[in-house]
Amino acid sequence: MSAMISKPATTTAPSASTGDKPLIWVNGQLLPKSQAAVSVYDHGLLYGDGVFEGIRVYKGKIFKLKQHMDRLYACANKIHLDLEKFVSRDEMVRIQRTCVEANGIQDGYIRLVVTRGVGTLGLNPYLCPEPGVVCIADTISLYKPEMYQKGMRVVLANRPKTPIACLDPRIKSLNYLNNILAKCEAIHLSNKLGITKPEDQLLEVIMLNTEGHVTEGSGDNIFFVKDGVVYTPPSEAGILEGITRRFVMDTLCPACGVKVVEKHFTMAEFLDADEAFLTGSAAEMIAVREVLEHKDLEVTATHTISAGEGPITNALRTKFREIVTSDHVPED
Repeated sequence: MSAMISKPATTTAPSASTGDKPLIWVNGQLLPKSQAAVSVYDHGLLYGDGVFEGIRVYKGKIFKLKQHMDRLYACANKIHLDLEKFVSRDEMVRIQRTCVEANGIQDGYIRLVVTRGVGTLGLNPYLCPEPGVVCIADTISLYKPEMYQKGMRVVLANRPKTPIACLDPRIKSLNYLNNILAKCEAIHLSNKLGITKPEDQLLEVIMLNTEGHVTEGSGDNIFFVKDGVVYTPPSEAGILEGITRRFVMDTLCPACGVKVVEKHFTMAEFLDADEAFLTGSAAEMIAVREVLEHKDLEVTATHTISAGEGPITNALRTKFREIVTSDHVPED
């Protein structure tokens, strides 16, 4: 196991200045935010070469921790990074629990980042002798409360999803530029329209694959409800297999007596839905009430799906909140 990663955590004592919290794990050290940094030769910085997880903490428990670890190590393997050689799963879990405890997090968010590590200015990943590990445990509020009450307005992105053959979206890599550029469409359109109310802002998109099927948002998985059945794209459409998505399918839908189906579908099918919602570790579950289409930031069509959160979406989200606020938050 790497000495850099496995050595006991050392903590630089925070001063009273701003920027000290949270304390962040950086390659074996627990450092104040103002001092946490990686090398400019780290291939994660130079090339987006690495993988990461976004994980929720509820009541001090790390939600679906095992599934997140399974995905992290699987994604590392897919980019030819033998993470287990340098840091065991037990050690990676210990790092996260250390950060949660050090920052007094009861309800919050973990960003766990594994980079290829420090190397050369060339692309060769095998010149990076060991990976880097960064763990941030902090609070998070992705969307305003009003959006959860009224549902989101989203934008149909002009930019298509990167094809699986080019870069499989099932790899949760540090290269999110495709998603970021799509998200920029929503933010720029929101600014151009002069939208000021938090509940009306355009902060998320729907991305299609090159075959014209719905995939996902810039950071969220997509579901829609039609005639009492919940539908979501299969992984083969070109999506990240989200942990919250899986929780909806495997736990929430059965608990609420709702059938869930994976299928390829077009935007026309999505717009004909009775309800729609997005899921993600940071976003949790949030309804979609309206979809805007645009060309060069000029709105070409506006589609209303629902007046707000529909009954099935509400039932699923209520069950979700019931579980994550209980005394039995699942870590498996």
